[in-house]
Amino acid sequence: MKFYLVDDDLMVIKILENIIEEQRLGDVIGYSTDSTECINEILIKKPNIVLVDMLMPQKDGSMLVSEIKSKNEEIKFIMISQITTKNLISKAYSAGIEFFINKPINKIEVTNVIQKLADTIKMEKKFKIIEEMFVSAGGNNGTTQKDQLYNIRHVFSKLGIMGEKGSEDVVKICEYMLRNNIKSFDFKVRDICEKLSDNPKAMEQRLRRAINKGLINIANVGIEDYMNETFMRYSNSIYDFENVKAEMDYIRGKRKTGGKISVKRFIDNLILMSEE
Repeated sequence: MKFYLVDDDLMVIKILENIIEEQRLGDVIGYSTDSTECINEILIKKPNIVLVDMLMPQKDGSMLVSEIKSKNEEIKFIMISQITTKNLISKAYSAGIEFFINKPINKIEVTNVIQKLADTIKMEKKFKIIEEMFVSAGGNNGTTQKDQLYNIRHVFSKLGIMGEKGSEDVVKICEYMLRNNIKSFDFKVRDICEKLSDNPKAMEQRLRRAINKGLINIANVGIEDYMNETFMRYSNSIYDFENVKAEMDYIRGKRKTGGKISVKRFIDNLILMSEE
């Protein structure tokens, strides 16, 4: 992974650089204490991940992220700040960041977040390979199917499960359904896993974990900001709202069990959303 660091505090930059090097997470290919001057350099160097401070004297982090995202959507951003105001955090996510880390910097948290985002980037590359293979096999319908797979990947990104191994298993099921023009998941999960995997039990466990992780993530988004666009879109479509609410109450400690997932509902609505 290639990293670029942006913070008006040089000490913070050095701390982040040391963490990245010590944990062997990748290479720092540049840094800047000026959020205006660094934009062109970031676009030229094309790092995989940019770690940026939220509050900068020249241009705030959200503005920097938004400007770079408008020119290169593939660059990923992690925002770091001691400010935890919900409106500012929501603004940062709307601008296009993947994760938010609170200051003071915690080495374990930084390492875990970077590793998770690196897994997401690797998974996206795998998705692109799958898309290319699927388009090659799809004949005249390739463009539509490619768009659907892209939309499925976009949903995973919003749910924060791109890095989950089970997400790839869900894609395989969706790919099978699209290829065979199947509109509804009218299978037993084990039966479809047996068609697509040499180890159907492991595949079923992975995809259920990925779908459940998405439920947990969307519940946490709702707790943070009930009017969040992602929460409003997916909490009562790809998931059942009653189960999302149950998971939110479980996270808050208000009940002993969390929400439940429905593989059928998830995949049926995933296919439906992919057509939009």
